[in-house]
Amino acid sequence: MNNFPKLESNRLILNRIRLSDVEKIVEYAGNIKIARYTLNIPHPYNEEDAVFWINSANQGYLNKTQFTFAIRLKESGVFIGGVGLKINKRFNRSELGYWIGEPYWNQGYASESVGRMLVFGFKELKLNKIYATYLIENPASGKVMMNNGMIKEGELKEHFMKGNDYTSVIQYRMTKTEYENKTSNED
Repeated sequence: MNNFPKLESNRLILNRIRLSDVEKIVEYAGNIKIARYTLNIPHPYNEEDAVFWINSANQGYLNKTQFTFAIRLKESGVFIGGVGLKINKRFNRSELGYWIGEPYWNQGYASESVGRMLVFGFKELKLNKIYATYLIENPASGKVMMNNGMIKEGELKEHFMKGNDYTSVIQYRMTKTEYENKTSNED
């Protein structure tokens, strides 16, 4: 695992999640608001959940089916959240997921980390499509996708069951061609 990618952006470092991050993972992911606004983070969230997440990320990296990164502040190295791509090799696409600890909300960190993951996915992994969904109750997550030029594909009505309730999600995408057009327009 020594060659796990280290990605940088203006204010962030995205790198391997470490066991030393468990305390902060539990603190941030244990927030009921994180569980409410994400599909796969349970509440309550405990140390075993964090260790499971780290092990899953490591195994996914070894299998090349998942690239899950810790999001850290560049200046201090402090853990503030997670971002990752789950790879579907057959269709050369990936599902993007991310979360940020509440003390770091509304500061542009999610948008910045997602932007860096799009570069990684298209330039380094050579993916054809990256898509992401957000729970309809979490429009701030949709803003992150829009801020990065992702395109709304549609609403998946009552697509998932969360607890005892069915919930709808909004799906956004970016294809390799759309990414290339976006980056050529930025030059």
